[in-house]
Amino acid sequence: MGDGLVEVKDGFTPEHLFNQGTSYTYDDVIFHPGYIDFPAESVDLTTNLTRNITLATPCVSSPMDTVTESSMAAAMAALGGIGITLVSHAKSLRFGFVSDPLCLSPSDTVGDASAILSSSSSSCILVTESGTTKSRLVGIVTERDLFAAPDQETRLSSVMTRDPISVPAETRFEQAAASLIAKKLKYLPLVSKDGLLVELLSRDNVKKRMELPVSVARPSVGVDGKFLVGAAIGTRENDKERLEYLVKAGINVIVLDSSQGDSTYQKEMILYVKRTYPKLDVIAGNVVTSYQAQNLIKAGADALRVGMGSGSICTTQEVCAVGRAQATAVYKVASVASQSGVPIIADGGIQNSGHIVKALSLGASTVMMGSFFAGTEEAAGGYFYKVIHILWKNICVNCMDGRRLKKYRGMGSLDAMTKGSDARYLDCSRSFSSCA
Repeated sequence: MGDGLVEVKDGFTPEHLFNQGTSYTYDDVIFHPGYIDFPAESVDLTTNLTRNITLATPCVSSPMDTVTESSMAAAMAALGGIGITLVSHAKSLRFGFVSDPLCLSPSDTVGDASAILSSSSSSCILVTESGTTKSRLVGIVTERDLFAAPDQETRLSSVMTRDPISVPAETRFEQAAASLIAKKLKYLPLVSKDGLLVELLSRDNVKKRMELPVSVARPSVGVDGKFLVGAAIGTRENDKERLEYLVKAGINVIVLDSSQGDSTYQKEMILYVKRTYPKLDVIAGNVVTSYQAQNLIKAGADALRVGMGSGSICTTQEVCAVGRAQATAVYKVASVASQSGVPIIADGGIQNSGHIVKALSLGASTVMMGSFFAGTEEAAGGYFYKVIHILWKNICVNCMDGRRLKKYRGMGSLDAMTKGSDARYLDCSRSFSSCA
């Protein structure tokens, strides 16, 4: 070596390791540390989700009804990632704004307002003519107003601040935040030309945005200022009708959802999407081999999902006897896809942040996660407490053990299929079906 050091073979190169005929999971490989000559703040995680969509954060939430709905999609986009979800509501959300603020009518009482605020993290209630959003804004009530009220039966019309300062609904976040700061406000409603309440900006939301590290301070938004959102469909004929509605709702990317993506049905759907909506990017998959990847790339895929049976609750390998260890699958598919400029999404098997690093280092542009996000505040569904059975004086007593949980299941599970996912995962008229 030029610096006087002797080159020593220590470990294996990826080419050597992944061409020995052995399939490796993330836990089977570990990286050797290298020399660091840069500060952490200089790291840029900007990456491509598809050929034409760029993300500031290489993370995607999985299209599962117990993981990604509008709240998760908004949270992911706010931090520079993207969620694959139901589109209509998620596309109506804008970064930094509250789309469903607490509202009451002038005839509601101080007691009503106090009860609502006691179970909310907000400290203000907007007063509209009908007590809902999309109604004319007439006032605002804060905890200070409620504290000064003579009794709990006092009408809000008597204690509210009338005609609060507001800005037009089309105001962008930066402009609204500047107005809130300049006027020393804690809350700033956004109203339509007719005076109807549309959204709310709070000082807390502005502070959160300002406190974000530079690396995650770039939300995933389109030219219209709305969050980037993806949606999943199957390959049936009626999925074409659903796709039409998704495009009208403003979908940014479509995911063809199948655990075995290398099929004539997915190829036909890719060709249909590209013919009908040429500007819409298509994420195809799932695949785990170079051959599968080549087939979908030739069909026109803009990105590939990689993974088969690697998810924490996926049983494809056990039920269908097909799949591949995830580290090897990511490396092999990335080696082929990179030659065509097609990004890959490492889907499944992510149990910790180290697995994310491994997936990206092995060639993935982004990682898709389900269980990693399940159970969070933003995940779909409500919380429940686990019940345990205790035998006390020969009597079985049901007790809650204090652990707060959320339901999490695969989209190919019997429970999910009874609620409609069978339209995406099963088709008895076909030779191919999907396991999950």
